[in-house]
Amino acid sequence: MIKITRPRISIYGQLVFWTSVIILLMMFGVLYIIQTREVRAIYQEKRERGLVMVRYISEMNLRRLVLWDLEAIDENISGLIREDLAYVIFYDADAKPVVVSESIADNSEIINQTSCAGQVSPDDVFYQNVRLVSGGQVLEVMEIEVPVFIPGSDKKWGSVKIGLKLEDVYRRIQKTRLVLLGFGLAAFLLTVLGTNLLARRITRPIKNLVEGTRRISRGDFSYRIPVISSDEIGVLTRSFNDMAEELQRAREQMAEANRRLLQAEKLASIGRLSATIAHEIRNPLTSVKLNIQKLAESNSLDETEREHLAIAQEGIDQIEKFIKELLSYTRASSLQKDYFSLEEILEEAVKGLQPCLKEKGIRLGKNYQQGLPPAYVDADRLRQVFINVLRNAYEAVDQGGEIEVGLRLNQAEGQPCFEVRISDNGCGIPEKDWENIFEP
Repeated sequence: MIKITRPRISIYGQLVFWTSVIILLMMFGVLYIIQTREVRAIYQEKRERGLVMVRYISEMNLRRLVLWDLEAIDENISGLIREDLAYVIFYDADAKPVVVSESIADNSEIINQTSCAGQVSPDDVFYQNVRLVSGGQVLEVMEIEVPVFIPGSDKKWGSVKIGLKLEDVYRRIQKTRLVLLGFGLAAFLLTVLGTNLLARRITRPIKNLVEGTRRISRGDFSYRIPVISSDEIGVLTRSFNDMAEELQRAREQMAEANRRLLQAEKLASIGRLSATIAHEIRNPLTSVKLNIQKLAESNSLDETEREHLAIAQEGIDQIEKFIKELLSYTRASSLQKDYFSLEEILEEAVKGLQPCLKEKGIRLGKNYQQGLPPAYVDADRLRQVFINVLRNAYEAVDQGGEIEVGLRLNQAEGQPCFEVRISDNGCGIPEKDWENIFEP
């Protein structure tokens, strides 16, 4: 089975197409109305001009018609024939042609056709368009015929008909249409350009939103769309950015929760393992310790044997201390907080490491802010933290290196805090291990 898929048209293309079509239909509708009115106005102007002309000819030759001076009438109308006036015909009271322009002397159809053959009034005007064949050419002519009355009399003495060429009318109509067509083409180009710009303005934020959804679907919650307007698109963009920010915050919280959960699981595993190790080691270690103590109480031991027993006793004490530290690390014990001087705690931690520093030739620099208030801390726990950090610095620094210890009062989130800085010029921790710094 052949599956036929429709071609995909973008919103931009649809918006440009349909907006252009609607505007162009409206525009050409308006142009058509304007063209119709202009054509009507041109014809009306021609009628009014012809009416003035035929009335002028009628009034000018009224006396001659009453006196039946046809030669004078013929001489008069011969001088009136010009470029736009094709012919003049005088009819008598019986609607018979009596004076005819020489230009249509052979056209009996036009000559014998009159609209004033019946009962008419002085204000009647008759219009019609006819075709005149002259010199092998076909001319469009507007005929205007009026009856001839003597003022104050009801007797019709005849009628006058003129034929006006419509060439100038058609030229004006063609010129008007060309002007309107040029205006329409210019308006078409402006419409397409304006629609294009409008479509870009509307679809660009939509494309940014589409790109944003793709980035978020790939896990990039840090992507933000620039807000370039304050309309509905701008509101939608701000809402998208707020959503992305909430998703990023939720993801960070979830990652932190997972990290804490993993840390808790590790601590729980270490706790169970430590308890097992402590239980398995402490029982036989206690027996060994008691036996060593009994041997040490014997008077039959020489100095060398007592020295060996002392070393063994010291090793057992170190093992017990290690077991105790291991259990205390995995056991959530309460903090013993009080007000202590951080400078004194730091000095105690440094003092314990001084022999190692001298042996390795490491220079220790101190930068303590004077007059600091005491801090509410657990001194033992904090001292152990400082010792661990200093020991790490000592291990990272080469022979003759430097370690700098600093203490000052600072601000964090608008609250006063103590800042303790321990830095060295060692190799540092690889970036790939930064996330595992606080893992046990």
